[in-house]
Order: sequence, then C-alpha cells, then structure tokens
Amino acid sequence: MRTHEYDVVVVGAGGDGPVAAWKLGQAGLDVLVLEAGPFYGNEQWPKPNEKPGGETTDSVEDLSGELLDEQFTTRELEMVLKLLWGPAEHDRGLWFRKFPGSGATLQAAGVGGTTLVYTGNHPRAYPAAIDEQPHWPDSFAYEDLVPYYRELEDLLEVQPAPVSAKEELFFRGAEDVDPDLLGGESATLIDGLNVDEVGYRPQPNAIRGPDPDIHVDEDYDGNFRHPADPDAVDPVEGHTMVTTEIAGNPHPRGAPYEEKAKRTSAVGVVPAALETGNVTVRPNAFVTDVLVDRSLGGDPEATGVEFRDTWSGDTERVSADAVVLAAGAIETPRLWLNSGLPANEWVGKGMTIHFGDNVMGFWEDEALEERVGKPAVDPHEGQTIAARFDYPGVGMLQTTGSYPGIAAILGFGASASGFTFSNDVSDAPWDTQGRLAGTELKRFLSRYRQALPILVVTDDRPHQRNGVSVAPGVTDEHGPIPQVNYVPSEGDVRRRDRLAEIATDVLRKAGADHVHRSDSPPTALHIHSTMAMGKVVDTACEAYEVDRLFVADHSALANGIGGPNPTNTGQALAARTGEKIAERYF
Repeated sequence: MRTHEYDVVVVGAGGDGPVAAWKLGQAGLDVLVLEAGPFYGNEQWPKPNEKPGGETTDSVEDLSGELLDEQFTTRELEMVLKLLWGPAEHDRGLWFRKFPGSGATLQAAGVGGTTLVYTGNHPRAYPAAIDEQPHWPDSFAYEDLVPYYRELEDLLEVQPAPVSAKEELFFRGAEDVDPDLLGGESATLIDGLNVDEVGYRPQPNAIRGPDPDIHVDEDYDGNFRHPADPDAVDPVEGHTMVTTEIAGNPHPRGAPYEEKAKRTSAVGVVPAALETGNVTVRPNAFVTDVLVDRSLGGDPEATGVEFRDTWSGDTERVSADAVVLAAGAIETPRLWLNSGLPANEWVGKGMTIHFGDNVMGFWEDEALEERVGKPAVDPHEGQTIAARFDYPGVGMLQTTGSYPGIAAILGFGASASGFTFSNDVSDAPWDTQGRLAGTELKRFLSRYRQALPILVVTDDRPHQRNGVSVAPGVTDEHGPIPQVNYVPSEGDVRRRDRLAEIATDVLRKAGADHVHRSDSPPTALHIHSTMAMGKVVDTACEAYEVDRLFVADHSALANGIGGPNPTNTGQALAARTGEKIAERYF
C-alpha cells in the first residue's frame, strides 16, 4: 500500500473543498485534494469516462476548454447520466444511496461536484437565519461571513442575471403580490446583497453576463463561439443565453477553460488553487477511512485518510497534519460513521433540504403579447434561474428555465399527492395538482413555450430525526451505504404551502390562465446541516471529538440559511475554515 505525505488532505473537490484548498495553498501549505469522481476538461484525463488517464494534476496548464467542449455535449440525458453521483466509468451505474419513500437525492461527482449541474445562483444567506434563528453558536454571526462573501463574489464574478421574457413576466407578477400573503407587507424591488425584507430581484449569479453587443431579440448571424476559437463567426464572450446550466454549460464554445461563462468551482476556483503552486488534485479517489492516532491520551487526532482508486480498486493512504472533510452533506457523515470515529448524536442529523415544490403557470398567446411583446415565454432562453422572490423567515421563489424534458420531470413527473385526477383542488388557488400522464401531460407540454415554472424553496428547520445514517447490512465497494431520511415538520409544510400560494398569486397577477402545482416529494437538492457548527464542529469547523479534523462543506451549515441557494454561503464558510486551519495549526 502506497503512502503519501502532505500538510493537509482535503476530501472532496465539489463546491467547497477547492475553496478551502485555495486558502490553504495561499498560506503556503502543501495540499492534496482527493475527489471521488473524474476531472473533466483536463489533459491528464482526455477520455475521463473511458480510461484511467493520469494520476494527479497540479498545473493550470493541464486545463483545456477544448476538452471540456468535447466532453460536455449538453445533451440532457447523456449529461445527467455522466454527471450524477457515480464513478468516472459511468457505465457501471450510479453509487447507490437509500432514500425510503418517494424522495430522491440529486448530487454530482467530479471535480466541481454539484456545481457542475447547479444553476449558478450565488445569493447570500438571509442574515436573520444566522443571527435570529437558534441553530448557530452565539459567538458566530452573519457578519463573520461577509468578508468571505465579498472575496468569493469577486473571484467568481457574481453579477445580476440578465432579464429575458420569463424574468420580465415574473417581475410583473411579483410587484403586485397580495400583501395579505406577505404578512401585510408589500413586495418591493430589492437593491442589495444582504436581504432582510420581502421583495424580488434578478438572481445574483456566478455566471459571466452575455456579450453586451449581442441581443436575443435581434438578428444574429454568428455561431456564438468565443474569439479564441478559429472557427468563430461574429464571436461572443460570456453567457450565450441558452439555458444549459443543468447539463454542464460549456459555453461559449471555443473559450479557454477559465473563460467559460458558468463559474463552477472547477472553472472559478480550482485554477486559483492550482496557481498557488501548493495544491495537487487527484480525481477517481474515493476516501473510505479517516485515520486517527488514539495514543495521545486525550481526543484522537486525525493523521490522514485511506482511499480507493476507483479504476484499479487499489487502496492507498495519505498522511497529513490536518484532514478536511468536504465530501458533501451525505458523504461527509457517512465517512465519519464508517471510520469508527467517536460517537456524536448529531453526526449526520439535523439535515435540511429546502423542502421544495414546483408551481407552473400557462398563458394564452394574446396575454403574452400584451405583457412581454411576443406570444411565448420561451423558458429555454436566458439563464436557467435568473429571477427570485425573497421572503426571509419563510423561504424564496425562483423562476426556472429548462428544456421540455427537465421541465416535464420537475413540473409533472412526480407528486406526493398522486395523479391530478385524484386531487380535489376546489378550495385551492391553483387549478390542478399532482402528477400528469397520458393525454393531459401531452396537452400541457404542448404549451411549454407559453409556460413559466416557479421553484418553491422552503426555509425548513433542522430536526434531529432527519439526516444520514448508514444502512445496516447494505454495502458497496466503499463500505456501508448512506441512508437518507427526511420528514418535514408541520412548520416546514406550512411555510411551503404559503410559498406555493404566493407563487400562484405571482402567476395570476402576471396573467396566467392556468396554474399547476406539483406537490413534489422531498428531493434532496440543497443539502445542509448534517455536521452542524455548534453540534459536531466548533466555530472554526474543527470536530469537537477529533483534533485536526475539520469540515468544510454544506454539512457544517447549522441550518438551511433561510432558503437561499447555499453555494455562496458554503464556499464563504469553507474559505474561513481554510484560514482558521492555517492559524490554528500552521
């Protein structure tokens, strides 16, 4: 068994791990990042799903936009199967998680993790969710994150999303929402990043904006390729206004790796980490054990990790002076539990998922002509999620744009209340509720271009019954598999219902003639709080029971931060944790 030695080993190169590695590399520490999935767009792995390729990378010279163009086809089914949680040789199938009932988890494997399929949304937490809810330690405040928010927003070029027809329609409805649904308040246009009021705004997205000289409502004879591409005709830079964020988004085609519009952690953070000259990334390395020294008399001390090469099956070890767990809010507690680390009743518990729902409005052509100047919403145009409605204390709404396949799955493919014909909606503000199939599904999908889907994102609160355990007697090549349990509380259900009512009012006020509510089953899309600060880790995110073992991913968030998309907050906390590690031990 080979053993490697580093100052720090980071487990996971998803949204947060590369941020911690970047900070540690800036501090002059020798850092190894181990990632279970492949590395796309890297010349060390020209055929990442077919051959093992190289072993490690430590240079930005290995990054290739040309390879990323080849590997990210944006064909929906192909990319979903390629990016979802599984090995590089994806024909083997996905890595299994057990989620009893009708729930599901949605995460991606590979350098960049779930940011490979996230929609670029980079809002900050609601300050009240940290300062006024009881889940965070008293010594930690929202202001502790603000310097790191600023640093990450600058690195990732976060900016307000451009407005297309779907956002214009959403804003028209949002400005007239019934104040009775908002506790007597009126919704206003929010100007600022620290949100403490009810209102609407463009999404702050980690996506480079579209070329200001190209407009989607004008004739354009070019091919939407980057100036670096020799085949570019009337080239463009930035976002091309095609909603392929969920399918990887390599646009603009022909751009160098670091100039792709969507700033995944792989595009926006990993190059900065490599440029420190102190960070090495090893993909296809699934960590199965945290190594500890128990001979010191006090708490055990982390000394490294053991991992499995997912191509060869060989097991190797890394020795390090500090270990950082950034494998995500499911795999981080699974690794703790499978490593036999000291018992803590909150390890894996308190999970929040932003208990979501989907509400979709449909318009007649004439109504759209009057409101947006054309007979279609065309949800596939623009950025995937480019407008939001903030309601601190309750959650948020956001528009979703996608191609018909994903729209059908989100809007009509699953429901906790069964098929539409089995649901009585006579007292509901929406017209239909539940799952659609057959003729009815075809009828609504035929109106796809006249539809506006809204995603409900709830401020669900931590409960110890919800979370991750390991399934007894069920193992894969990496040990006992994770079992995910989630049952919303009565308060969570009330908040979600209120948001669904507000979404319906937004759509009605914008002129929709039919509103459909999915009543979606629990889907673990935004996953947090399973290794919470104040319960499992201290305010530097070091484990209470294991010295030199830190957590730097969304699992350390003490709650669901009020409902906003968590990537910005998870990365800000990871950046802070990287600095705390350097201060505390180096």
